[in-house]
Amino acid sequence: MAKQNKNKNNKNIKVNVRFNFMWIWAIIILAIIGYSFFGGREAEPVEAEWNTVAEMVRKGEVERIKVINKNTAEVYLTDQAIEQYHAAEEGNRFKHIPEHGKQLSFTIGSVDILDRDVREAVEASQMENNPVSIEYQNESTSWTDMLLNVLPWIFFIGIWIFFIRGMMRGGGGAGGGIMNVGKARAQEFDKDDKNKRITFKDVAGLEEAKVEIMEIVDFLRKADKYRELGAKIPKGALLVGPPGTGKTLLAKAVAGEANVPFLSISGSDFVEMFVGVGASRVRDLFEQAKQTAPCIVFIDEIDAIGRARGKNAGFSGNDERENTLNQMLTEMDGFQTNAGVIVLAATNRADILDKALMRAGRFDRQIEVGLPDVKEREDIFNVHLRHIKLADNIDRTFLAKQTPGFSGADIANVCNEAALIAARNTKKAVERADFMAAIDRIVGGLEKRNKTMTEAERRATAIHEAGHATVMWMLKECDPVLKVTVIPRGNSLGATWSVPDEERVHITDAVMQDKLAGLLGGRIAEEVNYGTLGAGALSDLERATKMTYAMVAYYGMSKAIGPMSFYDATGSRDTFTKPYSEQTAVAIDNEVRRILEEAYNRARQIIERHNDEINKMADVLLEKETIYAEDIELILGKSAQALEKEAEKVADTAEPTEPTESKPEGVTVAD
Repeated sequence: MAKQNKNKNNKNIKVNVRFNFMWIWAIIILAIIGYSFFGGREAEPVEAEWNTVAEMVRKGEVERIKVINKNTAEVYLTDQAIEQYHAAEEGNRFKHIPEHGKQLSFTIGSVDILDRDVREAVEASQMENNPVSIEYQNESTSWTDMLLNVLPWIFFIGIWIFFIRGMMRGGGGAGGGIMNVGKARAQEFDKDDKNKRITFKDVAGLEEAKVEIMEIVDFLRKADKYRELGAKIPKGALLVGPPGTGKTLLAKAVAGEANVPFLSISGSDFVEMFVGVGASRVRDLFEQAKQTAPCIVFIDEIDAIGRARGKNAGFSGNDERENTLNQMLTEMDGFQTNAGVIVLAATNRADILDKALMRAGRFDRQIEVGLPDVKEREDIFNVHLRHIKLADNIDRTFLAKQTPGFSGADIANVCNEAALIAARNTKKAVERADFMAAIDRIVGGLEKRNKTMTEAERRATAIHEAGHATVMWMLKECDPVLKVTVIPRGNSLGATWSVPDEERVHITDAVMQDKLAGLLGGRIAEEVNYGTLGAGALSDLERATKMTYAMVAYYGMSKAIGPMSFYDATGSRDTFTKPYSEQTAVAIDNEVRRILEEAYNRARQIIERHNDEINKMADVLLEKETIYAEDIELILGKSAQALEKEAEKVADTAEPTEPTESKPEGVTVAD
C-alpha cells in the first residue's frame, strides 16, 4: 500500500518547465563542444613537408596530388603504400594514416615550382611506370570552418544581449526597458485590495497625529464640501518623528481610510547613476498621481533628496540631488488647485530639509509623530499580542510601564523576542518573565553568563550596582528602582534598572541633580569600600557629564551663566565655532564641575551612611545575581518615592479644619 501511494503521489506531481531563449544558445554551444571532442574521431591526414612527399614519389607510393586553392596540396597514396605503412612499426609517423581519402597534406608556395618538383621526382624514380597526376581545385570554406570563425562573434553578441536584457528587466525603471529608466518606481496600493488595506484601526497610538491628519482624509472623502466654500486643502503634509514610530504605517492608513490609491516611493529611488534621471522620475511620479487622482503620494525618507542646498560639502549647483529637489519644488507648485492629489512625506531629520520645501504651498503642515506614552504603548502591545499565545497573568499595563521611550517598532521587537525566548525554553505560552527577559535583551544586550570574572571582580561589580541602587532609593526625584543585576550584558558587567511610575513631562533642576547623584553612586561605593577608582564607571561619568553640560549650556539652570541657551535647534550653526566667548566657556566648565561635585558629595554622604546595607545588598546580589524592589526594601526599608506617596495620600484624606469655597478670579458671586 505504501508503495502504491508513493506511485500515486509521483503521478500527481507536475513539473512546470518554462521555455527560455537561452536554452538554444546552450544547445548550440554543447553541440559544438561535443563535436569537437567526440566527433570526427577517424584518422586524420598527416602534415608533411615536400622532401618527404618527394621521396614517396620516387618510390612510386603516390597516386595523385590535389592542389586546393593554389596553397595547399593533398597527397593520395596507393593502396600498396597504405598497407605497407599500416604494417610498419609503432614508432612510424605514418602508421595511422587514413585508409580512405587523402593521407598527407603540405603547404606549397607556387604551383609552377610544385609542377617542376613533381616532374623531377618522377624522372628520378627508378620505377618504369610511375604516373603521378596533379589536380587543381578551388574550394569554398566548409561550414565547420565558417562556424568556428563566426562562433566567437556569436558568443560575444549573446553575452551582450544577455546583459542588455538584464538591464532592461532590473535597471530600466518600473516598467522595464532601458528607455524607461526615467520612469518612477512608485509602488501602487490598490484601494480595492482589501487584504492589503490598512486603516486607523491597525495603527495603535498616535492619537494626536490621527486627529491632525483626519482633515486630509475628510477632504478626500468629501471634496465637494470644501470646494463649495472655496477652501483649499494643504498640498502636502510632512510626518516627522524618531525611527520606528509608525510614520509609514500612518500614511498607509490615511489612504486606507480615504479609500483612494496610494503611491509609495522612497527618496533614494529618485537618485540614479544616470544624470537627469531623478528629475525625470519626479515628473513621471506626479504625472501618474494626476492620472489616478484623487490619490495620495507618499515619499519615505525625503531627506535623501530634500536636504538644504548650498550647506553640504559636494552639493553644487549641478548636483543630481539638487536637480531632483528643484524638480520636486516645481511639481508641487505646478499642481492645480484642488486637483485631488495630496503629498505625504516622512523623515526623522526635518532640521536638514530645505526651507523652500517647507514653505506654505508645498508641505504646509508638519505633523509630529513622537514616541508613544504609556497609554499608547498599552494599545500597541494589544495590537502586537493578538497572534501570540499568552499566559493568563500577562498585564499589558505593566508591560507598557516597563518600556518607557520605546517606539512602536521596539514594542513589536519585544513581543517577537519574548515569543522566541518562550519557544527556546519549550514553553506552551509566553509568560511575564519572557517579556522581562526580552526587554533586558533589547535594552542591555545579550547575557554573557560565561564571561570570565574573578570573585573580587564580581564583588566589586555588586558593590558598584548596590551603590547606584542605594542612592536612587534614598532620593525622591530619582526613578523608582525596579531591579538590580550582576549578570553581564553587552559591554556592562551589571545594571540597575529604574522605571518611572509616571512619565515626567516637566523636568526641573532638582530632578536632574538627584539623577546625577544616582549616576555617581556606583563609582563612590567602590571608592568608599576599596579606596580605588575603577574604569567600570565610564558610561556613568559620560552620561553625568553630558547631562550637566545640558543643564548649564542648554537649559539655563546655572545662576552663574544665567538664563542663556546655546542650543541650535535648526542645526545650521557651524560646528567648528562655539557660540560663546572663551570667558563664557571657562565659566561653563567651572559650573559643570561645581554641579558635579555637589552631586558627588550628596551621593557620598548617602553611601557612607548606608555602607553596611550596601554590603548586605552585594551579598544578596552575589547569591541571587538579580534582586528586585521587594528585596531592596527588606534591606533599606521603604524608598523615598514610596514615603512621599504615602505622605500625599495622608494629606489628601485629611479633613480641612475650615471648609473653604474657591471662587474664580475676577468673578463676583451674589449672596
